[in-house]
This record gives sequence, structure tokens and C-alpha cells, in this order.
Amino acid sequence: MKHISASTVLPAKREPITLHTADGLELVGELAVPADRPPVATMVCLHPLPTHGGMMDSHLFRKAAYRLPAQAGLAVLRFNTRGTASERGTSEGAFDGGDAERFDVAAALEYTEFHGLPHPWLVGWSFGTELALKWGRDPLVEGAILISPPLRRAGDAELDAWAEFGRPLVALVPELDDYLRPEQARERFARVPQAEVIDAEGAKHLWVGEPRVRVVLNEIVKRLNPEAYPLGTELAPWAEHTA
Repeated sequence: MKHISASTVLPAKREPITLHTADGLELVGELAVPADRPPVATMVCLHPLPTHGGMMDSHLFRKAAYRLPAQAGLAVLRFNTRGTASERGTSEGAFDGGDAERFDVAAALEYTEFHGLPHPWLVGWSFGTELALKWGRDPLVEGAILISPPLRRAGDAELDAWAEFGRPLVALVPELDDYLRPEQARERFARVPQAEVIDAEGAKHLWVGEPRVRVVLNEIVKRLNPEAYPLGTELAPWAEHTA
């Protein structure tokens, strides 16, 4: 048996998509769904800061799209927020610091509703966590997972609003994060009774390395499809090709 590696791409149906925002922009993206069955839940990815290299292909989200449809039966929707570029293309518009991006989040959720994608969860990373907290309180959303939340653009007001929203909130906080570490995170997220803060021992903000990637993907699967947890680390030879 071969081990799943950073370059492993498991079978899935993958298609380019275009999101349409209420303020008239087209955003480029991709939807990956299981190849042989309907998805059981949907992961809507909100990427890190585009002015610092964040995009739909940021490595945690790329690897989620490569693995989780096959391993966990999830739909993985990735897209570039306004003005962001990746191999898939460049979304229209310009970066707005997290404000006009509310239309981008709404467009992604509207896409899930229109296409019948089940049980959407927002999964934000860094800047994407702030978009989730600020603009993700939509009745369609079943919960949110925050990877390396800085709690800068989104602060106590957004946490209080999420507490009232009442949906699950999970924060994965690296022990060695550059912006917010576990002890401070527990204090900040105490405002949200339903929030769960998970300390990631030895991890840093960017979650570099396959062991760190597995931590993140397993925590996502634990919430979106517990029956598929924990994820396997090996695969049959026929199941793999490389990116």
C-alpha cells in the first residue's frame, strides 16, 4: 500500500465554476464532489489574505479538494475572492479588505443552495476566518471551522453575533501562531458558548508539512462527516494520480 502524500490526488468529479456576486462580479472557482456517490456535506473554503499570497489553491484547501471527496464523501467548493488570482484564473473586482467580500461569501452560499449541495460549512483560513465571522451568519450555514484565526478584522462584536447565531464554531489554533495563540484564543472565544478551541501542538500559522495537513483535514472531517473520521493514510495503487 502507498501512503497518501502531499501530491496525492484521489478520484473525484472536478469542474470549474463561476460565482456571480450581487454587485455584479464574476468569481472563478472549482467544485469537487465524490466520483461515485452524492456528497454528505459541503466545505466552502475561504482562503487566506490575497495580498500575502492567499488564494483558492492555498495548500490546505487544494489538498482538501484532492482528498476529501474520495476519503470523506464531501463536496469541496473553492473560489478566489474578488481581485484574487490563481491557476484557475483571476476573479473580477479588487481586494476590499474584507468588506465588499461579503458579496463573495454570499455568492458561494447561493451557489450551494442553487445546486443542492448539502449541509454547507464555512472553512476559513486566516483572513478567511474573518470573512466567516463577519459575513457567514447565514441560515444556510451549519457551522464554521476557523483555521489560524487572527481575530483582527473580526473581533468581539463578530464573536458576540456568532454566539447569538448559535451555530457550531471550531477554532484550530496553532501553538506557535504569529497572530493568536491558544491561551489568548480561549479567552477571546469564551464569548461564544458553543465555540470549541483546539490547540495544535507544534503547529504554525501556515500548517506546513503533511502531519499538520492531516490534523486540519481530520478536524474538518470530524465535524462534517464523523463516520469518515479518522482519515486513512494509505490507499490502493489504482486510487492515486499526482497533480
